Amino acid sequence: MRIKFFFFILVLFLLGLGGMLVYLLSGRSSLYLYVLEGFIGFILIYLIVFYNKIVKPMNTIGSGMELLREQDFSSRLSQVGQYEADRIVNIFNRMMEQLKNERLRMREQNHFLDLLIQASPMGVIILTMDDEVSQLNPMAVKMLGVRMEEALAKRLDQMDSPLATELSSIPKDETAVLRLNDANIYKCTHSTFIDRGFKHPFFLIERMTEEVMRAEKRAYEKVIRMIAHEVNNTTAGITSTLDTVEQALSTEDDMEDICDVMRVCTERCFSMSRFITRFANVVKIPEPSLVPVRLNELVAMCKRFMEGMCNDRNIELHLECDPEVGVVRMDASLLEQVLVNIIKNAAESIEGDTGENGKQGEIIVRTAAPASVEVVDNGPGISKETEAKLFSPFFSTKPNGQGIGLVFIREVLSRHGCTFSLRTCNDGLTRFRILFP
Repeated sequence: MRIKFFFFILVLFLLGLGGMLVYLLSGRSSLYLYVLEGFIGFILIYLIVFYNKIVKPMNTIGSGMELLREQDFSSRLSQVGQYEADRIVNIFNRMMEQLKNERLRMREQNHFLDLLIQASPMGVIILTMDDEVSQLNPMAVKMLGVRMEEALAKRLDQMDSPLATELSSIPKDETAVLRLNDANIYKCTHSTFIDRGFKHPFFLIERMTEEVMRAEKRAYEKVIRMIAHEVNNTTAGITSTLDTVEQALSTEDDMEDICDVMRVCTERCFSMSRFITRFANVVKIPEPSLVPVRLNELVAMCKRFMEGMCNDRNIELHLECDPEVGVVRMDASLLEQVLVNIIKNAAESIEGDTGENGKQGEIIVRTAAPASVEVVDNGPGISKETEAKLFSPFFSTKPNGQGIGLVFIREVLSRHGCTFSLRTCNDGLTRFRILFP
């Protein structure tokens, strides 16, 4: 019960007691009545002083407690003119000022942190204690390749995203470098932070693609220049010597077989020179000259160009163009080489028995609005171990592959600002997807 209630009970009690005394002394002399009236007046004055000194300050302090409970840190208590109570009021007001400043500082820090997270070049994914996504910034949405509403309130392993699948396998308090099937490389940290006494897991995702690609390019440029220099110098001397020897022996009798061997060796030297030239071309890719190009027409031209190769391999090549796809800024000659390489790789991956339609395999080249291309094949597919190495220099799944085709594709698409991926989906089809900016 409040102190004010007890005070009013005391007042009623004293007033009742005074009334009773007046009644009992009503028949006595007037002196007793004067003394009694003075006593009652003294009690009333004392009650007023007691109220101002004790009850009113306590009531004021109680109002301050209500302000604290409602978290209204902007209001202040007024002094009541009582020394002890005013000390409490001053301390309370200073405390409210500190709480107000602290809350303002926390709000400013939280606002700054939110802005920092939203604008961060690193992906940030915050999970609930049930490992469901509760918050992610725009960079994380871009890295995952999903829409915001598709990611919220879902577990990472439930998303249709290669990066999300890999993130779900990283143990807590560990950092891993992931190389995905879209040639992107990420440094991912799985950690926790404490909020309201509970640990919440989160992921920090740092894209390292550009740094790694630059380091790789510097490395293989140096290797290729050294190899090209040595090979070309060596083959030039060998071919010149072989040609001289062949001309000298051609005038002699019974030297036709030896001359044939000389010509084979010469041709082999030229083949080796062409081989190393192809490697050198990887580091000499020109900067793209971007002009408006009708994407559907470019894809149709590449399809017609590759039909002969596919027919020779008994592969059916289809084209599905979305009429809503319009003009895309690109370097047509470079993108044409990219699409030809992709279709060629798809055709070379298909092998096995002839299907029901009499064809050994099927390739679909598909465009979609606003601007994307997808090459789908029903080949044997790509394993998870292979996916991470696909766009690495000199890596190839072909027995006689040189490992430069996908590097060329990666370089051209990256210079066009495209996002791309190559993987075998759950339906067993292998898809190379290119999304133009």
